[in-house]
Amino acid sequence: MIPLSTGDPLRLGPYRLLGILGEGGMGKVYFGRDNAGRAAAVKVLRRELAHDGNLAQRFLREAQTAQAVTSRGVARVLGARTEGGRPWIAAEFLAGPTLDDAVTAYGPLDEPAFRALAASLARTLQDIHAAGLIHRDLKPPNIVLTSGGPRVIDFGIARPEHGLTLTTTGQIPVTPGYGAPEQVLGQRVGPAADVFSLGALLVYAAGGQRAYDGPHVAGVQYQVVHGEPDMRHVPDVLRPLLLPCLAKNPAERPLPAQIAEALTPPRGAEKVWRQGPLAADIAHREAGAAALTTTRSDDPARPSRRRLLTVLATAGTVVAAGGGTAAWWLNNGKDSPDAEKPVDVPPAAARPAAAEPWAVDAELKPLWGPLSGADFETRAPLPVRDVVVFGAAGGGLAARRVTDGEQKWAAPDVESWAGYVTVADRLVVGVDGAGALHAHIASTGVRAWTLPGSVEVVLAADARTVYVMTRERRLRAISVATRKTLWSVTTPVRTSAADPPAAAAGAGRLVLFSSDGKVAAVDTATGRTVWDIPSQGTEATAPAVVKDRVYLGGGTLTARSLGDGKKVWSVPAETKSWGPPTVRGNEVYAAEGLLHRFAASTGRKQWTSFSNVTSEAAPVVQAGTVWSPTINDGGVEAYSARDGEYLDDYSPDSTGTYTMSGDGNRLFVAHAGTLAAFPVRA
Repeated sequence: MIPLSTGDPLRLGPYRLLGILGEGGMGKVYFGRDNAGRAAAVKVLRRELAHDGNLAQRFLREAQTAQAVTSRGVARVLGARTEGGRPWIAAEFLAGPTLDDAVTAYGPLDEPAFRALAASLARTLQDIHAAGLIHRDLKPPNIVLTSGGPRVIDFGIARPEHGLTLTTTGQIPVTPGYGAPEQVLGQRVGPAADVFSLGALLVYAAGGQRAYDGPHVAGVQYQVVHGEPDMRHVPDVLRPLLLPCLAKNPAERPLPAQIAEALTPPRGAEKVWRQGPLAADIAHREAGAAALTTTRSDDPARPSRRRLLTVLATAGTVVAAGGGTAAWWLNNGKDSPDAEKPVDVPPAAARPAAAEPWAVDAELKPLWGPLSGADFETRAPLPVRDVVVFGAAGGGLAARRVTDGEQKWAAPDVESWAGYVTVADRLVVGVDGAGALHAHIASTGVRAWTLPGSVEVVLAADARTVYVMTRERRLRAISVATRKTLWSVTTPVRTSAADPPAAAAGAGRLVLFSSDGKVAAVDTATGRTVWDIPSQGTEATAPAVVKDRVYLGGGTLTARSLGDGKKVWSVPAETKSWGPPTVRGNEVYAAEGLLHRFAASTGRKQWTSFSNVTSEAAPVVQAGTVWSPTINDGGVEAYSARDGEYLDDYSPDSTGTYTMSGDGNRLFVAHAGTLAAFPVRA
């Protein structure tokens, strides 16, 4: 939760606002508490948009829509009104993982738990339809799992059954792969559209893979309209029960009551919400939420804001705004696969230093550290939400809290030299000496699962898959949800335990850059090599994958189309090889003796620094500051992101390499067995 800033309201209706849970282009979600200590998520339309009658009407209609449903399976709206010209909605404050998070962390539900989920959601859908409404956007991120069972959230695009469509030409307010064919085609929808979405959601819950999936939205939508669902990972006994829900013809889909009857759970199946690893996760989050409503300061009605921030950060709580996160307005009105995610509480960002240049040669004071306990040869620290993960002294992984450096957990059996990655910004995945993969919940260190195998190096990850190299020199894709191998192919580039390729994944491609300079792009769906560059450099240089492009260092600094490898622009090295690039928006930072900034769209050079830095590490960009290690392990220097002006450096009187990363307006530096966090400039 982020502290309130100038311009944020202190109170709306009966709710005192204590912090910001999330914000976007069209509004903010605040954490609020009434005088009786009841917590709420309070959503507010931005002041500059409140005059738009259509937006304000749609905003308040969400509250009215959700209030019309009295089912215990939906999150409650507590109130809504316009105050000071700004509409706001107060919604139930839910704490718990989404179905999406739960499947990612713990895998598909077993049959009793699956039936408990399916029957509950079907009954809730029946209640929604009985109120004369259509939800229109059921999907795993819109299901929050609580100790009382699953809860449906987000009525942001729900409509009365007789209502007109919300779309205009070319606009589809559904998540690709979950919206029914009639929604994809822009036709009028009825309750059967929700049944299709429920079927797709349940395929994911039962098998850990989406019924309709692919790297491109158009391809996914085509499969929804014309293709067959992928149900390979769904247990045989459940397939015939789910397949009718995905019928192309709405009239052929079952009613929610029929689904609930067909999937009636066995006695005691509901214990999944109260016993086992998933239940422990739910309980941990709910305990964090309870602490928010019971924490007191001198005034019982006015809890300590600092204490509340600490509780949220340490509990790893994920909060969902009941009645919907309305990410259609948090997301600039655009719909995307992630458009309606419940608000996930990030760590509080550090406040950047003032914009004035720091005094040259002044001592740069860390936010915390340097603290001992890091391995001298650790890979770059890995920030994941409220912790930063690194190789620990003596072996294994360790995690410190980003705000104060306090150690949160350790995983001594994971080999840090073999790589560690984050999946969905929630799990940390690494490998042990026997070749088994281990996944840990980032915020707590709790081991979510272990997968025996012969993994040698963990290369990269995307939202649902980890890519590894095995001891048999096989490139392998492993589903995080099912822990099954999706494909395994002979490596297309040179590799070894001591010299693996650098890698990055995104947008349906895994890009490998090997130590002999070869670059290969692999289709993440099949493992097939799509394109390659025989000689891009002389060593493994980390690629940067951003949207539909990959940026590469080496003999040239180049931007290429991720899909087919065609060159967009290229800048040859003059004296040395280009180091790994860092991309932020339309900015590309890379070192070749000096540090440079280029326009990501065109490759036009924008500035060059006046001192030498190493080309071995990717620059770190946070707020208005760019950091890069200097040559010969001389320290780490800071430059202005705006014009390349030298700002300051960190150069302790000790030898050894520097590895670094950045997140939340902090720079994390590992050096000589220590880890420290430093401020950045605005």
